[in-house]
Amino acid sequence: MRLLRPVNSWRAIAARAYDVAEAMREGGPFPLQLYVLALFEDLRDNHRRASWDLRGLKRTRPPVLFLRRISRENGGVELIRAVSDVRSRRSELDPLLIVGGMAAGDAALLDRGTDAEPPAGRPQPWRLQQRLRHWYDEWAGNLRADQSPSRTNALPWVLRVPLPRDELVQLRQTDWRCVRARHRPPLARVVWSAYSLVLVLVLAGTAGVVHSLELHRAYCSAGLVSADRDTVRRPAPGGGTECVGIATGDVRFGAYLAGGADGDGRRMRELEDLVRAENADVLHHHPGTYVTVVYAGPLSSSATDSSLVKGAEELAGVYLAQRVVNENYTVKLRVLLANAGVDMGQQSVAADAIARYADRDPTVVGVVGFGRDLQSSTYVTRRLHEVGLPIVSGTNSASYLPKRFSNWFSLAAPDEHQAEALGFVTRQLRAREKDPYALVLARDTKDSQDRYTSEQAAYGGKMLLRERFRMLPEQRYRVANGKPELRQRAGSICRAKNVPSVIYFAGRVEDIGPLMTQLGTEPGCADREISILTGDDLSKARFSGTGGRDGVAPRITLYHTALAELREAASTTAFYEDAGKYLPWLEGKKVTYDSTDFASGQTALAHDATRALYWAASLGDVRQSRAATWVNLRGVKLDGMATGTIDFTDAPLYGERRGHSIVIKRVRRTPRGVSETEVLCSRPAGSTRPLSVKECSIG
Repeated sequence: MRLLRPVNSWRAIAARAYDVAEAMREGGPFPLQLYVLALFEDLRDNHRRASWDLRGLKRTRPPVLFLRRISRENGGVELIRAVSDVRSRRSELDPLLIVGGMAAGDAALLDRGTDAEPPAGRPQPWRLQQRLRHWYDEWAGNLRADQSPSRTNALPWVLRVPLPRDELVQLRQTDWRCVRARHRPPLARVVWSAYSLVLVLVLAGTAGVVHSLELHRAYCSAGLVSADRDTVRRPAPGGGTECVGIATGDVRFGAYLAGGADGDGRRMRELEDLVRAENADVLHHHPGTYVTVVYAGPLSSSATDSSLVKGAEELAGVYLAQRVVNENYTVKLRVLLANAGVDMGQQSVAADAIARYADRDPTVVGVVGFGRDLQSSTYVTRRLHEVGLPIVSGTNSASYLPKRFSNWFSLAAPDEHQAEALGFVTRQLRAREKDPYALVLARDTKDSQDRYTSEQAAYGGKMLLRERFRMLPEQRYRVANGKPELRQRAGSICRAKNVPSVIYFAGRVEDIGPLMTQLGTEPGCADREISILTGDDLSKARFSGTGGRDGVAPRITLYHTALAELREAASTTAFYEDAGKYLPWLEGKKVTYDSTDFASGQTALAHDATRALYWAASLGDVRQSRAATWVNLRGVKLDGMATGTIDFTDAPLYGERRGHSIVIKRVRRTPRGVSETEVLCSRPAGSTRPLSVKECSIG
């Protein structure tokens, strides 16, 4: 048995051809034509196209039956006649070709009527049964002749080809098996069948499903066979995944927030929808008259840290700038969002995605964001430099980037400038004590991407030495699972022989709460006046409590820099009126520079950075190319911004500019036991007048 098909019967019928001849010579009735008909039916079934193995599509040539010698004795003559008779009665062409050899003297045996009389030795039909059989045979013969296509003497389906003797000798010497081997069908045709087709479809379907699952695991937006490769999935800190890259399709970064039901998560999703709606309006109503700016920021949250303060606040500033521009200028602004991961940990991936997209979209003129100084910041800036994209950052205070890359512009006062400004405070602290001790407490960045804290530690240590403090050995603390390990470090600091009166804290805002808790309870520090100095990352803190996470510990005074001087610029900017008009959650509210939404300066800096990049991309109210935008940035001077005057005109090609906005703040406990923040001194953006000890008095 073949699969779902019985054994073909034509081989058995052909094998009995000699028995057929013997039976006919003996005079017994033998239904040879029925055998031939069965043979044809089987052959036709073997060539049926609708079969499971599609054999009819594979067998494009009919089978050939070779008969070396046809004669009356071997039954070949009767077989040829039967084949001709059956074909004469059928309208179909049966798939069989018979090639046989026959002696020239026997050719007349294939004529009609040659065998009309019974053969010699056959009994005469004298009895009734025999006479009925004879009548039937005579009727069958007449029926064959009447239904043949021709009334000639020759059989209609027999083609006679006379061959000379020399050609017959060549045919006898031919190896017929070689002839058959040369015409063997290719392997592809042999295995081609409905079973193979089903198997291929199953394998293809399985491969498609597996491929689709792989695409869904690798990319944020994927279908069955394709995916949006501008965004990819990456492991998030603390478990889970985050969506990283540039959102050019249907990707929503807000859909990937870990437990993002908090206020910042909801606000970020709302802002994402507002930006996309504004982009759709630009593309629909102003095609060909817009420029594209990419915002790259921390638009993810993790299971261990779900804070989205920075990303949500910066995105609010970018969207506000977009609305103001599109309401008031001819050249419109389209904003694409790029997620650099939790704490910008995947900013290299985001930079690669932005660069690839910029290669196919000439409307992209620059990038706003990348506001966290990491080990990968050099790669990010170089990667975007390769595709001609300038970067305008609002909060990245790296001192080395403007010295190495001509496409780097930042509104943030560099770490070196911040340390210089804090020097005015430490000079006064030094004067209070005869022989003060100081040390640098910094994050251990050996296994971290963080570079900001290393830069802060280096410049802070130099500043303390310059102010003639007696320096204790630098202390470094580790961060494990997002939590700083400060207990042991606080113990070694507070229980030492010489306890410092000044600590330069080169850490992150999320570490200050645990530090306050440890210093406020550790013997040697809890009863001692200690001043902590730190950089601009602390401007993101919201000091409102009585110590610990949301406040400073008793007898500890915190001095930190901030990047946005909002108070002096408030009277000359329309930033707050625009915020109340275009930001839905502020509609109908009185908005001021010290409102909770703007106190950190993140929104104002992102707004001003976006406006500066747009100004360079639309100089003269004409859309500029990417290269022209890069050049025009060195001519940017914008008054009336949220942080003051944004002025890049004096920026050296490879060096730090002057005129950054900067603030020095002091946070300490009041007699009522709550933390209170006050501004000691500040400069709005655009002012190059240096600070002084007198202005930054702590008296």
